[in-house]
Order: sequence, then structure tokens, then C-alpha cells
Amino acid sequence: MMKKHPWMNVYSGIETEVLQSGDEGREVLPRHKEQAAQIVKLAEADPDKAERMAIALTDELAGLPIRADYAYQEPDDLPSIQALRGEAPALGDARGDAYDRVYGAWLGRCAGCLLGQPIEGWRRERIVGLLRDTGNYPVRGYIRSDIDEEIRQRWNVNDVGRVYGASKIGWINNVSCMPEDDDTNYTVVALKLLEKAGMDFTPEDAAECWLMNLPFLHVCTAERVAYRNLVGGHMPPKSATHYNAYREWIGAQIRGDLFGYVTPGSPALGAELAYRDASISHIRNGIYGEMWVAAMLSAAATGCDMPTVIRAGLAQIPRQSRLYEDVATVCDLWQNGKTADEALAFVYRKYDEAVSHDWCHTNPNAMIVAIALLYGGGDFGETVGLSIIPGFDTDCNGATAGSVIGMMLGAKALPESWVTPLNDTVISGVDGMGKVRISELARRTVALIDNER
Repeated sequence: MMKKHPWMNVYSGIETEVLQSGDEGREVLPRHKEQAAQIVKLAEADPDKAERMAIALTDELAGLPIRADYAYQEPDDLPSIQALRGEAPALGDARGDAYDRVYGAWLGRCAGCLLGQPIEGWRRERIVGLLRDTGNYPVRGYIRSDIDEEIRQRWNVNDVGRVYGASKIGWINNVSCMPEDDDTNYTVVALKLLEKAGMDFTPEDAAECWLMNLPFLHVCTAERVAYRNLVGGHMPPKSATHYNAYREWIGAQIRGDLFGYVTPGSPALGAELAYRDASISHIRNGIYGEMWVAAMLSAAATGCDMPTVIRAGLAQIPRQSRLYEDVATVCDLWQNGKTADEALAFVYRKYDEAVSHDWCHTNPNAMIVAIALLYGGGDFGETVGLSIIPGFDTDCNGATAGSVIGMMLGAKALPESWVTPLNDTVISGVDGMGKVRISELARRTVALIDNER
């Protein structure tokens, strides 16, 4: 019998669907939560009946009215998103050596992802406990598993875990390059997309690129549902909404980097490219997260300071969205002299890392990235370290924070202790890319920029 895989059935996400519908302002009732719990319980004994019930409940939730007190404006189409943007900060032209910047961003993305990969799914207390007991708090380097046995037992450190059917080996003592991860797969596949379709690519082009180049089980949550929808004939934007409970999760936010790499100094264009990609699988804040990241990377290429980078990203999303509100609050806390711990306390008051919907949602993870970028003080190690200490989606947040600070600093300024273990190599699950030099990915990225000049 084939193993059951997550995110392939409507019933597997029905409790998330209830929470997501509430986030969208729908008048969700206690009985809806009770029904969802009953469906999950039933699925073990009668998955077919559970699936029918989950579809019916999802349809009912979609038809609920919006609460009268719902204060947000969160459209999904690009013209409406752009109409609700605020004023963007002034930026200069892209500065410095384009290759050095882009190579720094690629290296930073890989390094931050590798730092967070082995502890993905851990909560903050466990992460901090391991780091303290191994003398790596605050974070000074990658995380090891070849440590004292007593510490291994205390924090349940092992080399097991599953990533794409293979052992989760991201402990630095087990790797000689950046192992495969969806955070890097999406950056690589975006490169292939732009090389084939150019800057004028459509959401349909991006969808086709996925189907041609990414194996189904190498994508997760919203992307797996969207993939399933595409194969079933639901094209964008319906591929993002058809029984997709994960439509505001972090998946799109981790796909935006390449679109920022190729649009230095042009955050609006970077955000537009990111929108086309995000609309395959996400709505609302799921889309905005990818637009925010791409725009930040476009701005980071100009050499402006970090608060300006973050504001440049926010300027591309609706001011009355939940994502704008959350990230802007982090910026205010930093501006008002609050500590990183005080800023994180705000995240934990609003979002619960023990709830999968919160743990993998765009917003709390974007807040953690913003905290890392602001309180990292322009130091690469401090920045990526702060991105993984809070928990939530550690490899995603490490990758995004590393990418932005890598773009700002450039490859030549990155500490050898973070770069050398990568051996300039990333393993990709993207068709035809396999094991590839990071420097080669950077060279090909810069070629796209040059072609547009």
C-alpha cells in the first residue's frame, strides 16, 4: 500500500481551513471547529467519508459572511494591490559589483538555510537549550550533532528526520555542501523560469516550469495543493484557491528571492514578478510575503540601510493588510528602542508556535525575518542567528534573512566560517540542475540582469 503523504487530501487540512477562514474575516462558529476535529478523527477509520465531509465543510466556510468588524483590505489581483500601496522610500541606483552582490545573496541564502535546516520543527526552548549547552548561544556558527551524548539525549538530537524521503543531514558535521531544500529549489527553478520565459513570464509559464522541473513530493503545503490542482486542470489563480487550506502559509515568501536578485534598484518590478509567481499557490498575505521579500532584495542592491530596505518591501503591499501591520509593528518596536527579546515577545503574544497554522504562516515568519534584519546590526552571523533562535520556520527564515544581508554585504564581505563549509555547491532537486556551483547560479543570474539593460 502506498504511504499516505500530507497535503494531498482536503481532510488533512480541514482544521487549518477553519483557522484560515477566520483569518480572512469570515464568521466562523465554534461548531465549525468541532466539525473539523470530528473529520480529522474520522479520517483514520473512513478517509473517503472524511474527505466528503471536509469538502462540504470547506464549501460552507467559503460561503460565510465577512464579520462587520473586519478592518483589513487584502485583494488578490495586482492592480488592486498596487492601488493600496503606501509611499515608497527614495532609493538610488544599484551599487557596487553586481556579481559580488548576487553571489553574496545566493551564498547567504544557502548558509542561512543550512543553519536552520536541522532544527526545523523545533520550538524556541529546545533550540536555545541546545545552543546554550553546546556553547553556541548567541549563534557563532553552524549547528553540530556530534556532541556530548548527554546533551544529545537531553534535546533529542539525532540524524534522522525526513526530508524528501532522505535522511535529514543538515547538521554541519554531516555535509560538504548545501543539501537539497525547498528553500533553494524554488530559487533555482525561478532561475530556470526566467532563462526560458524572460521577465515577461506569466503565472501559467511559472506553473508549467514547476510541472516540468519539480517532482510533486518535493513541494509542500500550498505548493503541493496547487500542483495537484494544476494537474487536475485548475489554472492560476484557481490553482491557489481550490481546496487549498495553506493559501497564506510561508511557501510563496520563500520563492521571491530570485525576482529581487534580477531587479536591482527596482522594488516595484521585483514585487510584480513575485506576484506572478505567488498567484499560482497563494492569496492575500501569502502573496504579499513574496512581494515583500523580492522588493527588499531589489532595494538591498542599492546600498541603503536596513530599515529602508524593509520599508521598501512594505511599500509594495497593501497598507491595510495584516502583513503590513505585523512587520510595521516590528519596525516601530525597533525604532522605539525595544530589545530583540521584546520584539519577539510581541510575536509570541500574537502567534503560537505550537499551532501548525501559525508556525508555517507567512506573517509570524516575516516578523522574525524583520527582527533578524533590524537587530542583526549588519553582521551576517548575528542576523542569521537571530532568524533561527525564535523557532517557527527556521530554515525558511534563515534563508530569507541570509539572502537579504548577503545582498547588502556582497560575497567578498561574508565571513569564511559561514561560506567555506558550503564548498560553493548546492544540491538541487530541480530537473537538470542536480549538484551545481553557487557561483555558477550567481553568474547566470547576473546574465539575466545584463540582458535587460
